[in-house]
Amino acid sequence: MEHLAGRPRHPGPHRPAGVLRARPAGGRPAGHRLGDPEARLSDADRFLGLVLGDPTVAAVLERAPALGAGEWWLTAGLLFQTAWNGLTGRPPGTGIRDADLSYWDDDPSWDAEDAVIRRGAELFADLAVPVEIRNQARVHLWYAGRFGAAPPAPFRSCTDAVDVFAAPCCAVAVTVEDGRPRLYAPFGLGDLLGLVVRPNPASPAPREVYEAKAARWRSVWPELTVLPWTPGNPGGRPAPSTYRG
Repeated sequence: MEHLAGRPRHPGPHRPAGVLRARPAGGRPAGHRLGDPEARLSDADRFLGLVLGDPTVAAVLERAPALGAGEWWLTAGLLFQTAWNGLTGRPPGTGIRDADLSYWDDDPSWDAEDAVIRRGAELFADLAVPVEIRNQARVHLWYAGRFGAAPPAPFRSCTDAVDVFAAPCCAVAVTVEDGRPRLYAPFGLGDLLGLVVRPNPASPAPREVYEAKAARWRSVWPELTVLPWTPGNPGGRPAPSTYRG
């Protein structure tokens, strides 16, 4: 098992330059001192232990390469909500609506994405939740219409998209390379494992989106601590510090 993408990866249009960009959520330590590799590895072990045994997670990770979609990552809800269910003693699948499978293809046409979605519909037809497949190279084309906010700059990789998820607790992604799981968590795992929801200042999502998501999550997992939206937050991408195991 590779913790937090345990070996350097070559930068390029499809790959993040670093294996883990670790910054405590909100600019403050989130459970462990920044720069403490043993703490981060412990968080990774704990998180992966919570999610990799889930049958839906396992099925998506096992089958996703068959899409032939190049760079791909399982992201967001199925991962962090599976972890929350484990942490709070709830049955597997509680509160989970779908599985988000991101891929990156430099062809931003709807037809190309639709072909991948159709393959996925057959590949994942028997799973407990629908698998929502999206080409992250197209997000800027539809973002404003869906969220009513200015779109982000075009993403150059799937991990670019993870960096701007609405809250650090949901900014996690897992892929498989050489038969081994690789974890991307640009803000670390302190908020996720600590059941803390806070707004991501890097996210272009409007306040209403964050508050609606947080309210829905709190209704399912009342143990969550939800921090309020902070007006006037200047935003910005996660700091480019890198940890290599």
